[in-house]
Amino acid sequence: MNRRNRFNLIAGSLLVLIGVCLLALQFVPNLQSWFDVWRWPFYVIAVGILLAIIGLLTGEPDMAVPACIVGGIGCILYWQNATGNWDSWAFAWTLIPGFVGVGRMISGLFGPAGERWKTIKEGLSTLATSVVLFLIFGSFFGFSLLGDYWPVLLILVGLWTIVRGLLRRS
Repeated sequence: MNRRNRFNLIAGSLLVLIGVCLLALQFVPNLQSWFDVWRWPFYVIAVGILLAIIGLLTGEPDMAVPACIVGGIGCILYWQNATGNWDSWAFAWTLIPGFVGVGRMISGLFGPAGERWKTIKEGLSTLATSVVLFLIFGSFFGFSLLGDYWPVLLILVGLWTIVRGLLRRS
């Protein structure tokens, strides 16, 4: 798809999406109260979306990385604003490398074919590291999906690192 067609497709889709949202806000009163809850974090998410659009329009897939970082932080802020759990920032920051990983995976999908799988693999590794950090730091601050068994996660990551190091070609 050439650049002009891509621009027309994205610009037209955005106009349709914005129109549908505005129309829905007019005719479904409950949506307005939902929008009021997350109004200010939406601006942060919107900047992330804008960065993604700029990347698509300019043909720069690496713009997915800052777009995912800003959009991801906006989602954290939305959750914290909606729940009032601002203390969660003590461990939620560990998700930021995961946003970088997601951005790298997206950039790999739209990037050069020769580097596609390498970039996706790097992004997946960064995302996995972020999830492990989130679970570990979260358990220190009272948020744990694993309960008392969170050290098992450390053992599994250690074993995975050892096996990966042994199987890696020199």
